[in-house]
Amino acid sequence: MRIGEEMTNIELIKRGIKKLYETNPNVHLDVSLTHPKLHLENDPVVIKGVYANLFRIEERSSGYAQCHSLQYADVLTGHIRIHELNAECKMQNAK
Repeated sequence: MRIGEEMTNIELIKRGIKKLYETNPNVHLDVSLTHPKLHLENDPVVIKGVYANLFRIEERSSGYAQCHSLQYADVLTGHIRIHELNAECKMQNAK
């Protein structure tokens, strides 16, 4: 994959997350990150903000609200999976 293609993919991911944030910020995530240490499996989260280089979520897997900043590149590499974003991409590809 060339650098230009990667940037295009990140832009598509960013647009998809921004669309979810604006229409329905309640999503389900699979996350496997070591920094910050975060492991979620189909857990409900709320997208709290979408910024140029990251997006913020709030999750309650520990019983209380915790906010995390996540990078778009982690979605591209598969460390983060947003179930609703994947379903939307499949619907667009089917058209």
